[in-house]
Amino acid sequence: MASNQHRPRTRLSLRSNTIPYGSMSSEQPDSDASSMPPTSISKKRAYVAVAVLCYVNLLNYMDRYTIAGVLLSIQNYFGIPDSTSGLLQTVFICSFMFLAPVFGYLGDRYDRKLIMIVGLIVWIVTTLGSSFVKKTDFWILVLTRALVGTGEASYSTIAPTIIGDLFTGTQRTLMISFFYIFIPVGSGLGYIMGATIASATGDWRWALRVSPALGGLGLLLLVFLIPNPPRGASDTQGGGTMESTSYIEDVKYLLKNRSFVWSSLGVTAMAFVTGALAFWTPTFLSRAQVTQGLRPPCEKEPCNSLDSYIFGAITVVTGIVGVFLGTWISKQLRDKVPNADPLICAVGMLSSSPCFFIAVILAATSIPVTYTFIAIGETLLSLNWAILADILLYVVVPTRRATAEALQIMVCHLLGDAGSPYLIGAISDALRKYNPESPRWDFRRLEYSILLCPVIGVLGGLFFLMTSLYIKEDRKAAELLASGQAQPQEPQETTTESI
Repeated sequence: MASNQHRPRTRLSLRSNTIPYGSMSSEQPDSDASSMPPTSISKKRAYVAVAVLCYVNLLNYMDRYTIAGVLLSIQNYFGIPDSTSGLLQTVFICSFMFLAPVFGYLGDRYDRKLIMIVGLIVWIVTTLGSSFVKKTDFWILVLTRALVGTGEASYSTIAPTIIGDLFTGTQRTLMISFFYIFIPVGSGLGYIMGATIASATGDWRWALRVSPALGGLGLLLLVFLIPNPPRGASDTQGGGTMESTSYIEDVKYLLKNRSFVWSSLGVTAMAFVTGALAFWTPTFLSRAQVTQGLRPPCEKEPCNSLDSYIFGAITVVTGIVGVFLGTWISKQLRDKVPNADPLICAVGMLSSSPCFFIAVILAATSIPVTYTFIAIGETLLSLNWAILADILLYVVVPTRRATAEALQIMVCHLLGDAGSPYLIGAISDALRKYNPESPRWDFRRLEYSILLCPVIGVLGGLFFLMTSLYIKEDRKAAELLASGQAQPQEPQETTTESI
């Protein structure tokens, strides 16, 4: 840590209009005002901003799962096995997670609106470019999918923090719910859009050309309709700003926050499960129907896209139901049970795992029953989306939220969905040698691979139970820091040093 000769000490002083980390104006807003946007930004403009951010979030997730919706066609077009197919999602997630900390650092210090605009431009250009890859240049497709992660890293890291600075209290929870509901909705529409366009044109590459066009509209909306509120604006009601500290100090603060650490591990397990199932389920169910004699194996594109339609529709509906149900349950229990939020997440993970296990086991005999259990499992998982974002916002001080979002994104993708699609494909390919020419074995080897997901889901539930042990204490600590009633401590430093 720098000495006092190199930088001034930072105390929790209320004398200046520039406020240190964790310190806010001494004037506390009343309960009604606490849910309103900061006074410098009108309520109407804040709502419009949330709508724009939701629209771009929808496009992000549509693009992310368009590839999964046309995966069979891509496999036939390039002649690639399961493990190589999974690599398309893995490289995207890897670039996304490694760049997230960079954008988290920038987002806590520089113009957040400008960062999102630049990231969206990169996303539009690389997504469109990936649709022109030739049959002999598969690795160019891999490269462009990796570059797409650049745009998403900038947006996904920063957008929730802007919502956090536009609203607080119950209004913030509601707005975050609207934002995160577009994760499952966008994912489901990605399957549907990809399969529809591929079937209509006879060329899967056209499926990658629609979202960039829609992204152009999103870019204009970002430029003209998104405000750039001061960090912590909703917490201070626009009455002050907060000083920045070093990135190392930010990371130390977050690693000491036990609720943040355990909930991030829970999110990691959730990302592993959702990433693997989202990428492989349409292909898995298609192979199941080949095994049952309900359809012939796909030998030329466009492949039968019915499973992409059905799975996409299920993802949309269950996502909407799950997010709003989780938000409603949280609202009912939060005042009565201080650790209700992580407990809801734990229940969602632990109860969804048996559903996915049953769905996988029964796929060989009953596709309708399999879809039923998939729908139940996805609804239970979707309980967590908005709650997890809200947990991060209320256990982390405002000026470290982008860094917290970035670190959580990096960890959950590094150990979660960056590797799970590839791992499932690699296990499937490793099992292929036992019966390489059998369509039935093609189904079975993927079935055995996917059974890893329910196991990881149980582990995630345990992580959220650990979060519930610390959430009350950590939330109170963040509130005290935000109100200026407590002074954060640094390890191995005197209490006069700043965090």
